[in-house]
Amino acid sequence: MITMYGADWCGDCVRTKTQLTELGVEFEFLDTEAGHREKAIEISGEQAIPVVVFPDGEYLVEPSNDEVEMKLQSLDLLP
Repeated sequence: MITMYGADWCGDCVRTKTQLTELGVEFEFLDTEAGHREKAIEISGEQAIPVVVFPDGEYLVEPSNDEVEMKLQSLDLLP
């Protein structure tokens, strides 16, 4: 499963959530405003969101739509 750390006020987070939803990809959203901020920083080493963690353990920070789609394709996660 994909885990996405982000916040509702973050435009990049909204864009990435929308992309994953429209692609039909299952993911868990963990709100950095509701106690998940430190874990996101621990994973990425940065204070930037979204942090998208993939099943292979790799992650992307503030990814573009193209970066997310290429990663999903590489893992054969697109329906």
